[in-house]
Amino acid sequence: MGLHSIQSWGKKLKQQIHIRKIRNSDSDWITEVLNESWGSSRVVSRGVLHQADRLPGLVAEVDEKREGLLTFNVKNNMLEIVTLNVIKQREGIGRTLIDRAVDLASSYGCSRVWVITTNDNTQAIEFYKKVGFRIVAIHKDAMNESRKLKPEIPEFGIDGIPITDEIELERVLRE
Repeated sequence: MGLHSIQSWGKKLKQQIHIRKIRNSDSDWITEVLNESWGSSRVVSRGVLHQADRLPGLVAEVDEKREGLLTFNVKNNMLEIVTLNVIKQREGIGRTLIDRAVDLASSYGCSRVWVITTNDNTQAIEFYKKVGFRIVAIHKDAMNESRKLKPEIPEFGIDGIPITDEIELERVLRE
């Protein structure tokens, strides 16, 4: 199944969501989205610095307008979701991007899909749990190491919560 033909219907507004692979023409938009969300296009997870604007990924479109971005990295038969950004929340766009990333991981023969978020991002943690992920590790004080690679990571995050730990979630595809 080609990603260019994958479409889904958003839950709330019954809108058609089209998922496609990143194109070269998305470059400026991707950089803008990543800078707005992450402070730069550099993202750290588990001690690895990713240049997220250079990673493969998926774009969600609604009415031919880009409304979501998911970047990923495949290594050791596992697909890591490096970034997930949704412009319009609670319309099924994030879920659809995750579903397509899982489909893609399965087609690559991956054993799991995993993601890192920070301890302050309770909304993301709950979202990933709703789409079939489980918390598998809490990497205490990991953000101290992450800030060595990306000093612009703030000390405090959502609702003023100190950003200290990485939360690892996974969705197992095969044992």
